[in-house]
Order: sequence, then structure tokens, then C-alpha cells
Amino acid sequence: MGSRGRPRGGRVPEPESEPASEPRRTPQPPPAPAFWRAPETPGGGPEPRREPGPAAVPEPPVREPEPPVREPEPPVREPEPPVREPGPQRGAKARPVAAETGGRAERRRLARRVKRRRRTRRVGEVPLLIIVALCIALVLKTFLVQAFFIPSGSMEQTIRIGDRVLVDKLTPWFGSEIERGDVVVFKDPGGWLKGEAARPPEDPVGVKQIKETLTFIGLLPSADEQDLIKRVIGVGGDTVVCCDAKGRVTVNGTALDEPYVSPGNAPSEIRFEVKVPEGRLFVMGDHRANSADSRYHLDEAFDGTIDENGVVGQAVVIAWPFDHWRKLEQPATFRSVPDPAPSGRRGRRRRRRGPPFA
Repeated sequence: MGSRGRPRGGRVPEPESEPASEPRRTPQPPPAPAFWRAPETPGGGPEPRREPGPAAVPEPPVREPEPPVREPEPPVREPEPPVREPGPQRGAKARPVAAETGGRAERRRLARRVKRRRRTRRVGEVPLLIIVALCIALVLKTFLVQAFFIPSGSMEQTIRIGDRVLVDKLTPWFGSEIERGDVVVFKDPGGWLKGEAARPPEDPVGVKQIKETLTFIGLLPSADEQDLIKRVIGVGGDTVVCCDAKGRVTVNGTALDEPYVSPGNAPSEIRFEVKVPEGRLFVMGDHRANSADSRYHLDEAFDGTIDENGVVGQAVVIAWPFDHWRKLEQPATFRSVPDPAPSGRRGRRRRRRGPPFA
């Protein structure tokens, strides 16, 4: 065969033979185009031609099995941290506490802090309370009530040695007049305390200073003040006489029944008749045999009477000891004594009796 019948690929077809029965042939790829040019090799020559093989039959894609569908699970909520309640401070912010033990420790710490603050506050209040108490005691002593120690027996058996009496100092400040039968504390007019009572022994310096301080503020009765305590028998304008036919003391002609006089004592062993000047008082002790009262100063000015302005106050209560506690009231015998007859002067205004401190 000539070159015209050879294909450009250089492949010589084999002679066809006609078999009796032609088998099924696999389709061949079409021949390469005429303008195809073999690629060059790295050495510069043409790459050797490769015989085309049978066409690859594409395989069907293999589908991977789909994963099983899982139902969505509900979201897991984390537990919320506990919130600490506000502490004792107002408006405190709540702070989360990680664990219960931490919360207890925090509460204990806050409790200790509050306790320390309260203790500090109490300690700081003590001086203020002491100052307030001292001021109140000083005001009470100066204007209202003062305690007095009884060192002598001139008022026995009504008031005994060692008793403490409370004296109402408010009545004289309001100008109320002293009545017959009142037990009064007054300043020594001069020389009345000689031989009245022996002075107590001296205390050590420290004890003495403490007693003086407590006495000054009124928390301790004074044992060395120049004061006396007696019962008022006659007031300004009264006529006091001792004695009548029965040995009794009379005031403005009225005999006194005196159950308060110490047992075994006569109403008076000294005879006298005194016209009490205005603004003055005639006083006697209940222990008539052991009382240096107005009877022992009759030869002095004003016939042994004392000035009303020298009266500190009226004794109203025996406060100590408790087994001798009693109120000092006006005896009923003085209520029957008439006022003195007017003698051209203005008469005395009688004070209406009432309970102490009323």
C-alpha cells in the first residue's frame, strides 16, 4: 500500500478478516487530529509516542453513608453563685461568695467588726456618762436634795448617831415659810457646835481626797460641815414658854404634847419665856437633856433664836440605814397652835402642808 492510505499517526491497520460471526468490539477512541505535534523531550528530541489505551469508563461516585441525626440536647445551665446579703453598713453592695464556708467566714468577720465597734462606742461613752452623772449630782446637791451625816445624839430617838438624812433644799428657794414642828438643818450661828460632837479621826490623804470629792458633788454626806439639825418650836411672832403647871412647853398659850422627845427626858429643865422676833426661829433638840439648842443661848442676841436665812433646808427622810428608814413629818400637836395675835405688823403667811418635794 502506498503512503496515501497510511494514517498520520504512523499506525498501520491490520487487514480485515471476516469471521463467521463478528464479536462485539469495544469502541476505540478517534484518531488524533492531523495537526497534532508530539511534545519535545527535555533532551530536545520528540517525546516517544504513547499508544492510547482503552478509554477509562468513569465509575459511579460512591456516596458515603450519612451520619445519624442526633436530637439537640437542652443547654446545661451553670449554677448561679450565691449572693451575699448586705452587711450592717447601709447600702452595702452584695458580693458573691464562692462557697458556703466562705460565706460563714465573712459573716463571722462582720460580726466581730460590729462587736468591736460597739465595744469602742461603749468605752467612749463612759467618760460622757460620768460627766453627766456628776453634773446631775451637783445640781441636785445645790438646788434640790443633799444628804447629811448625823454625828451627835441631840435628836435621839428620832434621828440617831450615824444616820444619813436627805434635806429638801428646794423649799427655801421658792420662799416657802418654815413651819412649827419642822426638822431643819442650819448653819452654826456661832459657837453652838462647841462640845456638840467629837471630830472623827483623820483619814489617809488619798481617802480624804476621795471623800472630799464625793462630798462636793453630793454623792457622800458631809461629816465635818458646820451644820446643826434641830426641831422648830416657835416661828416669828410666837411666844414660847416653859413650862405650864404640868411641865409642858406652850406656844401662844397652847401646851404641846411631844411624843418625839427622847424617853426619860423632861420637856425642858430650863425655865424660859421668849418672844420670837420676826424672821427668826426658836429651835430645840428631841434629846432635851443632850442638846445645846436655843435654851442655852438665851443670854445672847435675839434670845437664842436663829436666822431663817441660815437654814439650809428641811430634813424629810432618814435614808440610811435602811432598817431606820422613815419620813420626818410634822407632829400633829403643832397643828392646834394658833397664830400669834397681830401687833401692828403684817401677820405670817402659813404654808399649806403637803408631801415632801410636792
